[in-house]
Amino acid sequence: MTEESRDRTTRLPPAEQWAEAYGDDLLRYAVLRVGDRDTALDLVQDTFLAALKARESFSGRSAPRTWLVGILKHKIIDHFRRGARDPAAPGTDPGEDLFDAKGRWKIPPAAWRDDPSEALGRQQFWATLQRCLTHLSPKMSSAFTLRELEGLATEELCNVLSVTPTNLWVILHRARLGLRRCLEGSGFGDEPEEAN
Repeated sequence: MTEESRDRTTRLPPAEQWAEAYGDDLLRYAVLRVGDRDTALDLVQDTFLAALKARESFSGRSAPRTWLVGILKHKIIDHFRRGARDPAAPGTDPGEDLFDAKGRWKIPPAAWRDDPSEALGRQQFWATLQRCLTHLSPKMSSAFTLRELEGLATEELCNVLSVTPTNLWVILHRARLGLRRCLEGSGFGDEPEEAN
């Protein structure tokens, strides 16, 4: 390594400082994705253990926090992979009573009271979303979280969940319908407009 490239690398602080320096950020990140503080704490602990074992591989080309978040992302994916092995409970299709025989809405979607982009930034929305995710089957919750919050591509998500792309589409569709119903029931929608 040349002197110039050594100057551009970031040093990894001692492991004893990781919990204090990065613990809160990692915990918030994990809680937002898994919705359960105890599970998030376990994932952060697993992250620190994995980082401790791999600390020699830290190249310094990224910030230590970024490196730890990358490890945490893999731990979260592994968590959802384990949970996705449980088959979705039968009869958990949240959209079964939303459409008529011709595929039209029985009850049209409600208009949102607030601008959704503003609602995203509010803590109340995230808390409600986490609560709503717990009402979905583990596979639906995992699929939605990994797609929408982690940004996994279809192929990778299919591998994680051990499903086909068509099955993934159905799972995501049902998850979105269930979340829509739950969010609207939690005050994130107005009264539906009259159907024509």
